[in-house]
Amino acid sequence: MSTSVADKRPSTLRGARLPKWSPYAIAAGSLGLGVGIGLAAGLHSRIQWGLIAAILFIAGSYVIASRVEGSRQAKDRMVTSLVWVAFLLAVVPLVSLVWTTVSRGVKVLDVYFLTHSMGLIADTEVGGGIYHAIVGSLQQVGLATLIAAPIGVLTAIYLVEYGRGNLARSVTFFVDVMTGIPSIVAGLFILSIMLMFDMQPFGFAGSLALAILMMPVVVRSTEEMLKLVPNELREASLALGIPKWRTILKVVLPTSLGGIITGVMLAVARIAGETAPVLLLVWGNSLINTNPFEGAQQSLPLYIYQQYANSAGSGAAYDRAWAAALTLIAFVMILNLVARGIARWKAPKTGR
Repeated sequence: MSTSVADKRPSTLRGARLPKWSPYAIAAGSLGLGVGIGLAAGLHSRIQWGLIAAILFIAGSYVIASRVEGSRQAKDRMVTSLVWVAFLLAVVPLVSLVWTTVSRGVKVLDVYFLTHSMGLIADTEVGGGIYHAIVGSLQQVGLATLIAAPIGVLTAIYLVEYGRGNLARSVTFFVDVMTGIPSIVAGLFILSIMLMFDMQPFGFAGSLALAILMMPVVVRSTEEMLKLVPNELREASLALGIPKWRTILKVVLPTSLGGIITGVMLAVARIAGETAPVLLLVWGNSLINTNPFEGAQQSLPLYIYQQYANSAGSGAAYDRAWAAALTLIAFVMILNLVARGIARWKAPKTGR
């Protein structure tokens, strides 16, 4: 009889636990209380309601868990709740931005808009497109990549594989400084050179400024990828009598190629939205100019700025600005997806 009673006795090693659905219930209750407190206090902003609900959710998770599960598990649930709140605070502006851009950009975004330029259409008139801006952006960003990517990768190889002493420390210092240079400063630097040689605005000048902004990003990302290559691979190659330059070319670079390409793609996405250098050096053009070495050109960021600046009293220019912004976001998103795909494709295969 005593044995059966002992078998039915609950284990003292397992404490009480909240059900799995409790975080959702606490969140729903906190949201309702947040809205109620906001209305009672005369707060009309939904952001304020959300912040109140977030504070109540964190506090409620801790209080309820501490009463049921103990202080140790309550602290764990409070930190988990804090992480979820921080995640939502980061996601909400992004979702709001994408939703606003899509809802306003689809009004005029069609095949005609993507395949025609502004031509002789005034900013206050209906019609026109962004083909000239797409051509300008692709050429300017492409030329900047051709300049910055090789220089950045070679600089990173020097810093990781060869760099020692004062020169390497100086290069690292200047790369760090260049990382924080405002885009307008890079544009003013190229503009000063243009004024020295009495040159007119042209697309390649914008590419030079964009290359200055792109190089430190490529150097930093490539440097980190090269550092991740195990030294055992280098030592094994050198032990076989292979020269160092060939080891770098055949062993180090292929191993880190996926990360290097990802870094270059992210650097391209970073410069694709720059407006200040293009405004100073390229000026913009309502007509199609496929020669980046002569004459003013257009670009998507500059087109968005000009259309929005001239949208006063004109819904057409306002709609074109949002449609161009949606196109630019799609372009950056495609670049990021391509970078992730290449990184996964080129990632070293690990065996069991």
